[in-house]
Amino acid sequence: MKIIKVKGSHVILSLVCLVLGFIISFSFHITQLKMNNEKPNLSDTQYEKTLSLRNQLIAQEEINLKLQKELKKKQEMVQENERELAKQAQIYSNIAEDTEKLRMFLGKVKVKGKGIKITLSDGAYDPNEENINNYLVHEHHVFKVINELYISGAAAVAINGQRLTSQSYIVCNGPVITVDGVQHPAPFVITAIGDQEVLESAINLTGGVKDQLVNDNLIFTMEKENEIILPPVLGS
Repeated sequence: MKIIKVKGSHVILSLVCLVLGFIISFSFHITQLKMNNEKPNLSDTQYEKTLSLRNQLIAQEEINLKLQKELKKKQEMVQENERELAKQAQIYSNIAEDTEKLRMFLGKVKVKGKGIKITLSDGAYDPNEENINNYLVHEHHVFKVINELYISGAAAVAINGQRLTSQSYIVCNGPVITVDGVQHPAPFVITAIGDQEVLESAINLTGGVKDQLVNDNLIFTMEKENEIILPPVLGS
């Protein structure tokens, strides 16, 4: 009979195969437990507690989802309210701005700004001129200047420092003019607050107000003013 010798390497290989087989068998058994939803190797009390916590977690997640949906709706409502308030704020701002402009045009508030100053003076005495009125400043001369200034966007106008309003009236009485009951002698200084370049260009148009006044033998001067202050109309 032939005797077979067992080498050390064979023993080690056998042990490795045995351990590997055990690991594979154990892993397969665990996998089967998970697939079959078998109850883990826990006590009844531990299992019930784990199951209760799991159910509580699921319920809390459902509550959180519901609250998130409610929060989204409320955020949308807040955003809509903010947009509405922004529109209303813009409307109120426009109303306040329009109101301030109306107060300014009515002469109820003091105004200050850049503008121009126009001076109208009687023409030089001409002994050959029989009618003295032909070289005096009359109300229609002043009207021409004022109307042109307003048409060109002047925000406020005054004659010899007296503020004009939409209700103002100007009457000529010999060598003086009366503005809202107040008499003013020549020269007549007309100040206007507004865009200097626009106002100046409008007055200097060829064949415009300036040329007409000069042709009527009046002395006309115009200059820019960096600061004009016009007080409110008395009694306004």
